[in-house]
Amino acid sequence: MPNDRASFAAKVAFVTGAANGIGRAAALAFAHEGVSVAVADVSEPANQETARLIQQTGGRVLAIRCDVSRPDDVKAALGKTVETFGRLDFAFNNAGVEQPITATADLTVEQWDRIVAIDLRSVFLCMKHEIPLMLKQGGGVVVNTSSGAGVRGFAGQAAYCAAKYGVIGLTKAAALDYAKSNIRVNAVCPGIIETPMMDRFSGGTSEGRERVIAQEPVGRMGMPEEIAAAVVWLCSDAAAFVTGHAMVIDGGQTV
Repeated sequence: MPNDRASFAAKVAFVTGAANGIGRAAALAFAHEGVSVAVADVSEPANQETARLIQQTGGRVLAIRCDVSRPDDVKAALGKTVETFGRLDFAFNNAGVEQPITATADLTVEQWDRIVAIDLRSVFLCMKHEIPLMLKQGGGVVVNTSSGAGVRGFAGQAAYCAAKYGVIGLTKAAALDYAKSNIRVNAVCPGIIETPMMDRFSGGTSEGRERVIAQEPVGRMGMPEEIAAAVVWLCSDAAAFVTGHAMVIDGGQTV
């Protein structure tokens, strides 16, 4: 079923990790549908560039510096969003960091805490402040970014897998908590996507890229826009019967 543009009329989206990659692609995709977008990221210059790209197309956008691991930052960013646009309809909780390949016992406590704080705890913090805003207006949609590493294990990725599995559990529990309140909560689980994070993970070399692409049955990396399209669909009325779902978009990597 195609998206109905009426799904997005006068709506407002909040996107974390919007400075590049999947977050930027999703912010642009929302703006293309006529949604007003608040883009949030800890990287101010790149986040401002996302806002500029949206403004170029005539979209309404608010750029906010936000460290999603800090409760006060999250609360303030959402407050600014509602102050500026008057409401919150869609939240894409996408901010995250990668884990360098490290065996479980070799991870430091500091590495574990950082990954869990940014990749899992931040999703809780965002939903904690997003959902009350949606309840006040009678509904909304939340999409959280998990990963293929949220549905299967990967060697050397203990903290990342734990966080991304956690995102799916959190998504499913929240979906049940608010199913009768007209709030849908879903997750996307991207595979190997052409993003700056993947460049860092692969080392940015041709050999590193070939190593990760070899994990994809389709023989290529996915594009951020392919994940963004799924996020926008999950927020649309076409997906009105979808909640508590972890949508795997990975070119067959986890089949």
